[in-house]
Amino acid sequence: MEKEKLRLDKYLWAIRLFKTRSLASEACEKGMVKMNGNSLKASKNVVAGDTYEVRTKAKKWLIQVTGLLHKRSSYAEAIQCYTDITPPEELERISFEAAAFHTGKRLSKVGRPTKKNKRDLDAFLGH
Repeated sequence: MEKEKLRLDKYLWAIRLFKTRSLASEACEKGMVKMNGNSLKASKNVVAGDTYEVRTKAKKWLIQVTGLLHKRSSYAEAIQCYTDITPPEELERISFEAAAFHTGKRLSKVGRPTKKNKRDLDAFLGH
């Protein structure tokens, strides 16, 4: 049956591990998608029961295919097509990194002086 064949890059995109299909195929080219320690090509056919190690920018996934998803759909549907078997140590590392992540917003009253601070500084310096 032709419908049962599904490319690896299309599958990774459909289950929402990558935002675009081209990012999924690029990850395959760079060796970020592996099976049994071997890098895979984007054109490899996905089979239910396969286990893949996928490195994204945010996380190192270890997933087992439970179903094939040919089209990108909702997150609720997507997570039913794979089982996340990522080791607990990796999940701990990710949560630690998330806790230490700098948002880029400065804390209130820390950093640049406020208008009042500038006036007080000018008064102090005699400007």
